[in-house]
Amino acid sequence: MPQNGRGFEAPQRSQAPESFEAFAQSRQGWLYRTAYLLCGDPDTARDLAQTTLAKLFQHWGRASAADYIEAYARTVLTRTYLAERRRRLRDLLAHSRPDPRPAPDHTDLRVTLMSALAGLPPRARAMVVLRYWEDQSVESVAELLKCSESTVKSQCSRSLAKLRTQLDEAHIYATGS
Repeated sequence: MPQNGRGFEAPQRSQAPESFEAFAQSRQGWLYRTAYLLCGDPDTARDLAQTTLAKLFQHWGRASAADYIEAYARTVLTRTYLAERRRRLRDLLAHSRPDPRPAPDHTDLRVTLMSALAGLPPRARAMVVLRYWEDQSVESVAELLKCSESTVKSQCSRSLAKLRTQLDEAHIYATGS
C-alpha cells in the first residue's frame, strides 16, 4: 500500500457501503425534491427516492465508478418513476376507468402548478422537470430517456404550451416584486 511521508498508509478508496451511506445522506433531499416534482405526491416521492437509493445500493460498484454519480442517480430515479407510472397505468386500465382529473385549485400557485404538471403524461412530465427544473441540456435528457433530441424538444414545446394554456385558464399571472 502507498505510504505518505510519515510512514502511515495512505487512505484507500472507501468501501462501498460507507461511500454509499455518505452519498445517501448528502443527496437524499435532492432525490426527494426531484421525485416530488416528478410524481407530485409526497408519499409517492418518498417511496420513489427510497427505491432509487435501494437500486443505487444494489449496484453501488457500478454507480460509484460513474463519472457523475448524481447523473447516474438521476437516471435511476427517472427510469424508476417512468416504470412505476407504466405499471400503475396498466393496473388502472385493467381494473377500472380513471375518474376525470379535478379542476386546478386556484387558491395557491404551487398547488395550481403541481396540478398542471400532473396533467402531463409521465414521460412528458419527466422531460419538463429534467429540462427546466433540473436545468439539464436537451442532449442529457435525450440520453437519459433513451430518445432523440428532437423528441425532447418537441415534447417539451408541446408540454410547455399545454402548461401555459392551463395556467392561463386558471388566471395565473406572474407579478414582479
